[in-house]
Amino acid sequence: MKNVRIRGILAASLALCLAVPASAQPRPVRIGFICPFTGGSADFGRSAKLGAELAVQEINEVGGYLGRPIELVARDDKADPEEGRRVSEALVLRERVDFTVGFCNTGVAMKSLDVFQDQRHLLLVPVATGSAITARYPARESFVFRLSARDTLQAAFLVDELVKRGASRVALLADSTGYGEGGFNDVLGFLQARRLTPVYQARFDLGVKSLTEQMRAAKAAGADAIVAYTVGPEFAVLVQSRAEAGLAAPLYGPWPASFRTVWARTGGAAEGVMMVQTIIQDLSNERRSGFIARLRRHAGKERVDSLMAAAQSYDAIHLMLRVLFQTRGDTSATALKAALEDLERPYAGVVTTHDKPFSANDHDAFSINMIWLGVWRRGEIQFLHAEDARRAAVVRRKQ
Repeated sequence: MKNVRIRGILAASLALCLAVPASAQPRPVRIGFICPFTGGSADFGRSAKLGAELAVQEINEVGGYLGRPIELVARDDKADPEEGRRVSEALVLRERVDFTVGFCNTGVAMKSLDVFQDQRHLLLVPVATGSAITARYPARESFVFRLSARDTLQAAFLVDELVKRGASRVALLADSTGYGEGGFNDVLGFLQARRLTPVYQARFDLGVKSLTEQMRAAKAAGADAIVAYTVGPEFAVLVQSRAEAGLAAPLYGPWPASFRTVWARTGGAAEGVMMVQTIIQDLSNERRSGFIARLRRHAGKERVDSLMAAAQSYDAIHLMLRVLFQTRGDTSATALKAALEDLERPYAGVVTTHDKPFSANDHDAFSINMIWLGVWRRGEIQFLHAEDARRAAVVRRKQ
């Protein structure tokens, strides 16, 4: 009923907007959007953009925000920290967007955070998961919020799963970026807290073509499980190299292991690879299934490489619409920040229902009970545990 009432309000605003002469049309709400649409990280950047575009399209079809159209001002950061900072400065200082939704790569986000903080400009991060992003500034002072599961949660979740499975000889690998290093340290810390020491550790650069030597070393060390922290293309290299090394130990990773790239480049070698997820396709969930169908229609011939990136970006745009209603259209960063920290009404998203997702002391929307363990099975991401699939329709709210 809540969604019906909101659609009614928006429809009324559309009628009002159409009655106003074109010369007097209200100015749009301009949303900056930053992610990599080209380069090695384009698989999740383009997916994130598709989700954001779909949300904007839906909102504008019913009149925008009280007759004000929503405009997505999208910029390609190319997964490059310097380019990310350049486009951040352009959106905040010259384009004067009302607020920004953005960043897929942790290293790119970290390079630009001070642009948003120093200019008192609200940033909502829908995809990047590096723990440091929301730790740079104290929450009470910060204008940076996140709608993805930070790596500290993902690392703890993965280590819990390893312990449940009885793994005791873990190999730990990560790329040399800020994202990989942060995830490596998170996993290592949780392993040590369980009195587990990795039997093998390795770092590697993005763009690596083979990690077979490292996988052979992990096999020689007697690894009974592998945890790897990297992005889609490099995770595909890990999967292929594990097969070439004849290493049977199960492979775990954070959410980028779910990128379509991983399966497309390795085929059957990715079967059984496990990863953290916030959303898994579930035909019993009408809201989620409806979103996926609309997303595919919107994408057309373009492939959706990351459902998580698309869904979280979609939810980010719709959540900010809810915030605009709460601030009565005030797009100042202080007003948006106050509304996000005390959301008056839950937002029923496609990933989950966000009920008080943030507070003055916490700018991360997810808690560990809100994430799942997915697995590659026959080219699709499915729930690893049957009980999770049965409980998927139950809304998991932040603890």
